[in-house]
Amino acid sequence: MPLPALMHIGDLAERTTTTPQTIRYYEQLGLLGPVQREGRKYRQYSEEAVARLEKIAMLKQLGLSLEQIRDVIDLYFEDATGIIGKRKVVEILKQQRRETQAKIGSLQQFVQELDQNIARLEGLIRTIELQEGADSGQ
Repeated sequence: MPLPALMHIGDLAERTTTTPQTIRYYEQLGLLGPVQREGRKYRQYSEEAVARLEKIAMLKQLGLSLEQIRDVIDLYFEDATGIIGKRKVVEILKQQRRETQAKIGSLQQFVQELDQNIARLEGLIRTIELQEGADSGQ
């Protein structure tokens, strides 16, 4: 059985439309598995790295942070169906939705407070202008 083809970081970056710097960063975060080194010099990656980078991109599009992705990425590759990973992502997305709804509520309250302050200050300005008009008319 032949060994899987390996690629250098530049080739991996090109295949996944990312940059070598991003790949190294993902390695530091633990998003990409261990790297093979050619003669202790050049990083070499397998097709699994391509699949992981594609999955990372998809999870980022869903709105997951890199920390959240680190928590779920291995689940996709340990479970052939990906169901466990998908369930975890659904939990994360539901939590993000709850947090977003709470922020919307807070922002709506803030808008109401702004409207009240604007109305109060506009009323104060009108009162001062009327007083000045009355004072200058005397």
